[in-house]
Amino acid sequence: MNSTLLNTATRYVGPLLLILSLVLLYRGHNLPGGGFIGGLMAASSVILLAYARGWSEAEKSLPIDPMVLMASGLLLAMLSGLPGILMGGAFMEGIWLPFFKAPLLGKVKLGTPLLFDIGVYLAVIGFTIKCALALGTHSESWKS
Repeated sequence: MNSTLLNTATRYVGPLLLILSLVLLYRGHNLPGGGFIGGLMAASSVILLAYARGWSEAEKSLPIDPMVLMASGLLLAMLSGLPGILMGGAFMEGIWLPFFKAPLLGKVKLGTPLLFDIGVYLAVIGFTIKCALALGTHSESWKS
């Protein structure tokens, strides 16, 4: 699609979707949201770019291969369960760092549930983009 309006909107909406996805990722271990919803939101920014500029352009703009994102996300999600064992607890037991105050964020909670959410976030982004690219590039080949 060659739409000036969609190209311009993508330039501004895409980064906002990524920022919103990070907000959803962080608040997920306390409120609704998390790695899955945040990952879908981040992948939607790439899919929006694909609709605006084409699937091949979106694929070129990716800094990391979607399969690498999936694999690293799954690995991080799995490894997030090890600190519980190392601290004498159970696998996937939450280990929390002391709270600290950050500017604009207030009290910040960091722990292994956030690591798990980041792993899910990366895996969902990789999977969604890989599927969208496979379907999108396949449908482009049917047109010719």
